Amino acid sequence: SAWIRRMLVNRPQTNRLLGYPDDARLLIINADDFGMCHAVNAGIIQALQEGIVTSCSIMAPCPWALHALAWLQQTPNVPVGVHLTAVSEQPLYRWGPLLSRAEVPSLIDEAGYFYAESRIDEFLGQVDLGELEREFRAQIERVLAAGVRPTHLDSHCGIHVRRDPIFTMTLGLAHAYGLALRVYDRPFIDELQQQGYPTNDHPLLDSYDLALTNKSARYAQMLRNLPVGLSEWAVHPGLGNAELQAAMPSWQVRQSDLDFVMSPAARAIVQEEGIILVDYKAVQAIWNAQARP
Repeated sequence: SAWIRRMLVNRPQTNRLLGYPDDARLLIINADDFGMCHAVNAGIIQALQEGIVTSCSIMAPCPWALHALAWLQQTPNVPVGVHLTAVSEQPLYRWGPLLSRAEVPSLIDEAGYFYAESRIDEFLGQVDLGELEREFRAQIERVLAAGVRPTHLDSHCGIHVRRDPIFTMTLGLAHAYGLALRVYDRPFIDELQQQGYPTNDHPLLDSYDLALTNKSARYAQMLRNLPVGLSEWAVHPGLGNAELQAAMPSWQVRQSDLDFVMSPAARAIVQEEGIILVDYKAVQAIWNAQARP
């Protein structure tokens, strides 16, 4: 009976909620950082139009968000999340809050930008949760004001899953705006699934965690080994041109992501393996159905 109980617990609840067989292998491939710069926007647009990427997330405070929002206005069928942003990690190319710095002083460093990634712990140790919520709300409102209807929330550098109070606050925003919420790992996956929400069944893959060496081969192997249930990959496509190389030391991560998601090999493996590419629209619909009293 313990074995049966374990089997019931491990049955892919999300598959059933989304209307797929228990043994289906589902995959969301989300392009993060839309709006960061033009080279990233161009890579993401290409990956959505011609590659295996199924959804994207926009960084509303970044310099090229207007360009991304203008494109999204013209392509309302593209699922887009709000990539809630409170970190500015590039050494020579930075951004800060949408709200005035006087309104959210705990979100900015000495230079007036969001904190660097290397200082996330310091940032989290002193951030005012109310200020962070107001800035996150302003970022969602900026996307809505452009006439773009987002499907989900996620966050830059995973800020919303680094502290329980921030996760709870972000989950509240997801409910308030009728959006799904990305989760990265347990225990957050279990917490939401126990409440009946569809989430990824497996820890999120962030492409920045993969080594550049033999990356395409590693991606191919991961596709072939994809487990049953819903997985999510957060990829970061970008064109490795002069702009991207000047803006970020890690530009090769983005060019290599673009190379793989655009490759005929990637699409062939998805087809051979019978992997079902899904997006956040279907997930959002179930979230909203579950959230109704």
